Amino acid sequence: MPRTTSHGAKTRQAILAAAADLASIDGLDGLSIGRLAAELSMSKSGLFAHFGSKQDLQLATIEEARQRYVEEVIEPALAAGPGIRRLHALCESFLSYLERGVFPGGCFFASAMAEFDAKAAGPVRDRIAQCQAQWMDTLERATADAQAAGELHTSTDRQQFAFELEAALLSANWYYHLYHDPAYFERARRAVRDRLASQATRPGLRSLAPG
Repeated sequence: MPRTTSHGAKTRQAILAAAADLASIDGLDGLSIGRLAAELSMSKSGLFAHFGSKQDLQLATIEEARQRYVEEVIEPALAAGPGIRRLHALCESFLSYLERGVFPGGCFFASAMAEFDAKAAGPVRDRIAQCQAQWMDTLERATADAQAAGELHTSTDRQQFAFELEAALLSANWYYHLYHDPAYFERARRAVRDRLASQATRPGLRSLAPG
């Protein structure tokens, strides 16, 4: 990638922000230099100077989405402190990210997984899978920390637990965007609370009240 000036870096950032928003609706395969140029009122040649190929654009868009996800979901949850409260905060941050419409098409990575899950392996599919694995690892490590703190039963299967929490979150994303009914967020919140409560070691942890 050629070196960019400060203006060039800002232009590239604006392109990627628009690309991530569009991809959450139309998919990564729906991205094109022409579509983005029209969206941003840029020339195709000006936009092409930032990306050598469609694959370069797709990979850079995934990285833009990953950084936005970290800022909107991961970092706020880290402030909740360790243990079961962090697990709850990660789930709540995800649902808040959906409610606030951080991406207009819902969760970028849920959309990308649905788009690429049946496609042949390649750099774009592999990067999507890596990002999703990182998120699942975050849930699993938070589960392990809660177990180490004596807040979740040590018999809890971490991978299964993370999978079940993720299932509730993804269901909220897909059902909300299909039916435009915010009640699905509350259904997901109830599912998360119930699952956490079922594995909590003490009654005082089961309410997940702020504090």
